[in-house]
Amino acid sequence: MEVLEAIRTRRSIRQYKNEPIPPDVIEKLLEAGRWAPSASNSQPWGFIVIADAELKRKVSRSFVFGHFLAEAPLGIAVVVDPWRTPCAIQDGTLAAYAIWLAAHALGLGACWINPNISRGIKKILCIPATKKLICILSIGYSAESPVHTRRKLQGFVYFEKYGNKEGPISFRQG
Repeated sequence: MEVLEAIRTRRSIRQYKNEPIPPDVIEKLLEAGRWAPSASNSQPWGFIVIADAELKRKVSRSFVFGHFLAEAPLGIAVVVDPWRTPCAIQDGTLAAYAIWLAAHALGLGACWINPNISRGIKKILCIPATKKLICILSIGYSAESPVHTRRKLQGFVYFEKYGNKEGPISFRQG
């Protein structure tokens, strides 16, 4: 799958088929995260692979939103060390998105689950207090086909200064 197509067609998937993800595919997802860009090549991340059904249920019950993790074949938690770089949150976010795009390119669906609206997930996953949990991605073969549109570029693109709509691009209508 071409990169621009993967970006354009990726969707948040919350319903999954009861089909395991092969270990070689999991490794490809982790490799995608490993190769994400990071400030000064600091690579401040760690990934926790969550495949155990009981652990996924326990973690999913800790979320305000994200109970669907229990039904996903796989979860990957993205954790960063804020002491390695002042850009750890941005770096971890890029790693998570690289995993998400790789999942889509490999025929999987995924969804970002926000851990900031949760209760005790760091404790459940034994994440040290000095580390920051960026997200948990639920991952599996999609059992849904969501279709969403995006805002038109001319609604939020400016040239040289915020608010300036005059520029070298004539946006296509539609």
